[in-house]
Amino acid sequence: MKNLKKIISAAMLTFTGVAAHAQQAPLYTHYMYNTLTVNPAYAGSRDALTITALHRSQWVDFKGAPSTQTLTIHSPINNQHIGLGLSVMNDKIGPVNNTNATLDFAYIMKLNKKSKLALGLSAGVNIFQASLNTLQLDDQTDPLFANNISNHSTPNFGFGAYYSRERFYAGISAPSLLQNNYSVATKPDGSSLIGKEQRHYFYIMGAVFKLSDDLDFKPTTLVKVTAAAPIQADLTASFIIMEKILLGAMYRTGDGFGGLIGFNVSDQLHIGYSYDWSMGLKTSKYNSGSHEVMLRYDFIFASKKQIHSPRYF
Repeated sequence: MKNLKKIISAAMLTFTGVAAHAQQAPLYTHYMYNTLTVNPAYAGSRDALTITALHRSQWVDFKGAPSTQTLTIHSPINNQHIGLGLSVMNDKIGPVNNTNATLDFAYIMKLNKKSKLALGLSAGVNIFQASLNTLQLDDQTDPLFANNISNHSTPNFGFGAYYSRERFYAGISAPSLLQNNYSVATKPDGSSLIGKEQRHYFYIMGAVFKLSDDLDFKPTTLVKVTAAAPIQADLTASFIIMEKILLGAMYRTGDGFGGLIGFNVSDQLHIGYSYDWSMGLKTSKYNSGSHEVMLRYDFIFASKKQIHSPRYF
């Protein structure tokens, strides 16, 4: 039980960035379908009104483990040069809950008949809550956990660039530029302990290679960079069979590995599931891995007589 408390405390410190410059962004194995949450320039890129819902249960069977839900909606508007989007995210770990709602804007430029470049901006609000005094601690006098943080709302802004072709994409973004403070506590030695957000930078890239009439290979990556923390990269290799079934494997540096499966129910509906397992963490011996479920639907505009299919990204 003592080890369990230490692990929860460590996970909380990572999430809030208290007294350390740590990675705090939620993990997504289906990051390639959840692009709008990290890059506002992706808005309107699918030439449809696209709705994507995702649920992630991390470290199943581990008390207080992270649980994340996202909902994104985005679409081009009439002139096809503007994309608008809405991203909503809820991330809970132990007694800490962070909810974020963001509006996304993208200006889409056609470089030629086959490629586009979009520049994006985002503006949103974070609502942070932490019931810290509900934790059972080895040191009940720890000032970090003395007070709750209730409905602490802070604004944030971001930017991104997204280049795309039919079978390739690449992007770079910083979805949260402001490094807002959540709390300040005074330690026994008189120094301050500050809980604050850390700015993250994301690089994404993916491609699709045709191996045969019924088989495509789809490698993708998501690279996360933040100050004074190791660079983390998600590397995924997937095969698309008969433009219907997706089977893939992923590796997350410094964390773990897993597998993905997806199915195109129709030209408009895609469902996906993934399972991943953490390696080398103290938590790995106490949990049964992480599960993720994803659902995406494209509402096709009535003005379009036909849609381009398949759309790989």
